[in-house]
Amino acid sequence: MSERRDERSSLQGKVTRITYQDPQGRFTVARLEIHETPGVTVVGDLFPLSEGEEIKVSGLWRVHPRYGLQFQVEHWEKVEPATLEGIERYLGSGLIRGIGPIYARRLVSAFGLSTLKVLSEKPQRVLEVPGIGAIRARRILDAWEQHKDMRDSMVFLQGHGVTSSLALKIYRAFGSQTVVKVKENPYCLAREIHGVGFLLADRIASSIGVSGNSSLRVQAGLLHVLGQFSDEGHCFVPADLLKKHARSLLGVDDEAAQTALDRLATEREVALDDVGESVPRVYPRELHAAETRVASALHTLLSSTSTLSLPTGAGALEAAQGQLDLWLEAEQREALRQAVEQKVLVITGGPGTGKTTLLTAILALLRRAKVSFALAAPTGRAAKRMEETTGEESRTLHRLLEYNPRERRFQRGEHYRLTAQVVIVDEVSMVDLPLMDHLLRAVEPHSHLVLIGDVDQLPSVGPGSVLRDLIGSGALPVVVLRRIFRQGAESSIVANAHRIIQGQPLTLEVEGGKRDFMFIPRENEAGVLETIKALLGGARDKGTTGFAPKPLNPLTLKPDEVQVLSPMHRGLLGTSHLNRELQNLLNPDGTSLEREALPFRLGDKVIQLRNNYDKGVFNGDLGKIAGIDQAREEVVIEFYDRAVSYAFDDLDEIALAYAISIHKSQGSEYPAVIIPLHTSHYPMLHRSVLYTAVTRAKELVALVGSRKAVALAIRNVRVEQRFTGLKDKLRARMARG
Repeated sequence: MSERRDERSSLQGKVTRITYQDPQGRFTVARLEIHETPGVTVVGDLFPLSEGEEIKVSGLWRVHPRYGLQFQVEHWEKVEPATLEGIERYLGSGLIRGIGPIYARRLVSAFGLSTLKVLSEKPQRVLEVPGIGAIRARRILDAWEQHKDMRDSMVFLQGHGVTSSLALKIYRAFGSQTVVKVKENPYCLAREIHGVGFLLADRIASSIGVSGNSSLRVQAGLLHVLGQFSDEGHCFVPADLLKKHARSLLGVDDEAAQTALDRLATEREVALDDVGESVPRVYPRELHAAETRVASALHTLLSSTSTLSLPTGAGALEAAQGQLDLWLEAEQREALRQAVEQKVLVITGGPGTGKTTLLTAILALLRRAKVSFALAAPTGRAAKRMEETTGEESRTLHRLLEYNPRERRFQRGEHYRLTAQVVIVDEVSMVDLPLMDHLLRAVEPHSHLVLIGDVDQLPSVGPGSVLRDLIGSGALPVVVLRRIFRQGAESSIVANAHRIIQGQPLTLEVEGGKRDFMFIPRENEAGVLETIKALLGGARDKGTTGFAPKPLNPLTLKPDEVQVLSPMHRGLLGTSHLNRELQNLLNPDGTSLEREALPFRLGDKVIQLRNNYDKGVFNGDLGKIAGIDQAREEVVIEFYDRAVSYAFDDLDEIALAYAISIHKSQGSEYPAVIIPLHTSHYPMLHRSVLYTAVTRAKELVALVGSRKAVALAIRNVRVEQRFTGLKDKLRARMARG
């Protein structure tokens, strides 16, 4: 049969056995009996499929390295059985609840080749069959109707290019209304079904006859473009720019785009905000509301009377210093004074400028005055780091605000506020607009709020540029820490981080490195890759990397203590390719999942790609695969504070994390980081990216790449500009008083 390899063809036959079918229906292995030929193994997206059914499949022959010759299905459809034996086998397969082999035989005996037609068109006639009374007849007909609904929906969706698993997902959401709802508005799929984007919905719409100039289509296209901008961190899009992108996507004129935009605004699908500008700003409604609430909440906090009684004179400050056995510099003392006097205070500064020392002093003063406080950070790692440096409990913002995954909402809010008299949040550069909105809704108006962050870091992954807008508004008290203290001044990491922000060349020492910062020049991508592998190469055998610079010897680092940070996902030095290479280097023998599409192994380092409130894990959380249950199709991942189970079908939420993007590393610290930096990373070679990467390291930075790439990154001062209106709303709200 080897001549059939790589040959496209079609087959039709009876399903004699379903060897394997995952619970979500995304992958099936079945045995197909074809008339006058041996049985064949067919694999692919075959759902819903039952033993005894007749199907027609088209696809490609291939040879699996373990299971031999198989037929990879690309398209399939069910064929109504046309023989008495086929109809009996079909009905008796268990597919229709209430009909087993015995009643299948009786139905076929009564109605012959017309059995299926009777069930569909004259269902009352099943009462003519011996042994079928009113109760069983009702059960059979309900099951047949449900089966028919599903079958009709699946056939309809698959006929318009939807995969079986996605069609099943749509049917589960819409039920018997699937066909009606999709015909009425196919673009509802993009809005209501995860995994269906605008482009697929648009293809379905075209397939069922929706006009290219349809108002329905243009409105959906505008919302799609608006959503893309939101995904990139923007809160609004100027109307002209939104229409320009929509015209390019849809091939419509400006009049059609404007008419659709007006309709969306009238129906409150979007919010328009002109802020005195000639071109209106177009917002997703929820982001416009969030900006408005944040500005209002901050105004309320600042204008409300404090109920705290905190000593702020020189004596109190000296007592706090004495308790901590530390000395605060002038700008730190000023920040400490403002932290207890101001209702809202923003503290910003780079590495080594004393943010942690200042936070410790603030907490000492609060303890001395017996003032209650709550500490929080956006991510689990940032919260853990805050806890380690202060010795006080710190929680993620989601835990502080008591997110309820079942109800998909925060318990804390206007009607159930936080009881802490002072709320302190670290790593605020990572906090996006929706999360800041939820936080401020929960803070008691008479409480104090201290926000700490480094404004030079990359902005949040989610929409908004909150920290930058708070500082830039001029509406809030802000303390900027600039002085580098002794411990920071002795660190090449800290020194070079500040040189990056100031646009100055790094202090680069070749090969051996100097203190805690080393640069290894490599001019081509392959050389960078091989050097990274060489740096980590001893990890598997020795348990340490052994690449610490001389002044830190005998420091040794375990593989888990080293994080590779890349500016991009694509390319030879992107995270995708680096992860494949480093997985094979560091975890070559880990047990693999028995699923070709899933690249994971037992022991792999992984990262969560999006917030999963049900599981309580969030975008950027790092973990390790601690268990694989092939029979139950589950994976257990250990995160820093607990273990979480994932079904195989949920693993699109995680990725390998031997190398992660610099953006994903925000809020985290690692003993050592390796940063590939090459001219192939050109789109991401800018100052804030390199700065963020370098400041992730506590003990060692290994920068591997070309001098030209480093120089380009430092010279490119481009700040990630986002369309946000919080700064303007804050100014306007404060001006109104």
